[in-house]
Amino acid sequence: MAYAEDDYLMLSGIQHFQFCKRQWALIHIYQEWAENEATTHGQFLHQKADNPYIKEKRKDFLISRAMQVSSKELGLYGILDVVEFHKDEAGISLSGKRGKWIPTIVEYKRGKPKKDERDIVQLVAQTMCLEEALGCKIDKGYLYYHSVNKKVEISISAELRHMVVELARQMHELYQKRDLPKAEYFKNCQLCSLVDICMPRLSKKTCSVAHYIQQSMASEEGL
Repeated sequence: MAYAEDDYLMLSGIQHFQFCKRQWALIHIYQEWAENEATTHGQFLHQKADNPYIKEKRKDFLISRAMQVSSKELGLYGILDVVEFHKDEAGISLSGKRGKWIPTIVEYKRGKPKKDERDIVQLVAQTMCLEEALGCKIDKGYLYYHSVNKKVEISISAELRHMVVELARQMHELYQKRDLPKAEYFKNCQLCSLVDICMPRLSKKTCSVAHYIQQSMASEEGL
């Protein structure tokens, strides 16, 4: 399936969606946002990575920052932090550059590696967008975690690609319906900048009460 440009969603949102669909809907459908220390630090970290005027070039290595990409297959668009190009005869041609080059994305994160796959699916989605833009196949990418100064290599597998396609499909479906998913309360909810807007404890409790009333009414009708 190919999405029309008018229907493209923000590429960065796939990370929110994989982590918490309610968080994604509040941000990308209902335009809700709030800053906290983590989001402020994250924006500061990206200022250099996302500056298109900061470039680095060596003989067999160059960096492109803030590259705009999109994908008809995923219906997503966004800006890449850093794309590293390494000179290699197995790579692709670049306009104005001699030789062949292999592109690799480096996505910057403020914290440390996470137990779930939210950062990974974002990197894979970015890679798929870049592949579509450059007409090539990219086998790996990197996540750089600032707080631990660690660069993690991620293999762009067929399974991860399939996961990203499915997540993108669900994002578009939910966006078209304009639904707000039910709240799920986790211990990390208090770290979310939207916790006071989402109110996960209260929202989940309200849903539970409503479910209890429906169940009670159904039981009475069965008597």
